[in-house]
Amino acid sequence: MSTLETVLLSLLVIDALALIALVLIQQGKGADVGAAFGSGSSNTVFGSSGGATAMTRLTTWLSIGFFAIAFSLAYTAKERSEQAIQLGIPQGVDQTIDAASDENDLSSVKDLGDRQQNEDIPEI
Repeated sequence: MSTLETVLLSLLVIDALALIALVLIQQGKGADVGAAFGSGSSNTVFGSSGGATAMTRLTTWLSIGFFAIAFSLAYTAKERSEQAIQLGIPQGVDQTIDAASDENDLSSVKDLGDRQQNEDIPEI
């Protein structure tokens, strides 16, 4: 893993943890009903209006950062796989596609099955 991918992954984890903490700290919309009867405004840290605007803005920017970092990680992974193809690193080959591509010729599939059965039988 390259240094850029390590930094991006670390930033993504930190951003995710910050988002989780920030969402858990925020009060729901139903909590404002108690403030109408005089019990909610004295408990807020940001004053009687609450911290809805500051926390909402911070949540918005953290979520934008989360998606930007996630897309950056996806881009680096795509570039890394393209480099592996250009270097000639063999990719996994699916043999079932070759056998299923010609539906009329099932003899190769039958021969493959016979060979596998014969390999399991010990010779005397």
